[in-house]
Amino acid sequence: MTDTATEPLDVTITHRLQNALAPSHLAVSNDSAQHRGHMGDDGTGETHFSVDIVSDAFAGLNRVARQRLVNNALADLLSTRIHALAMRTRAPGE
Repeated sequence: MTDTATEPLDVTITHRLQNALAPSHLAVSNDSAQHRGHMGDDGTGETHFSVDIVSDAFAGLNRVARQRLVNNALADLLSTRIHALAMRTRAPGE
């Protein structure tokens, strides 16, 4: 896994979550255009994202614990480049 400055941030997010959580389903969408001109928009077009993820790692965990796993995988990006991240986290079969 190599994060590059030229790689789109949604690709970096996808790679990070694939490596950390081995999801059976993962969809990452860049929602930044919907927030253009709002707080947190830095003009890059890469500040607001949504993640829909299904992973065995979430089995038996509550919503907060699942979100912590996602946040941990993206911690440095959340503190520097991602302003907002909406999450739908599920275990298989949910």
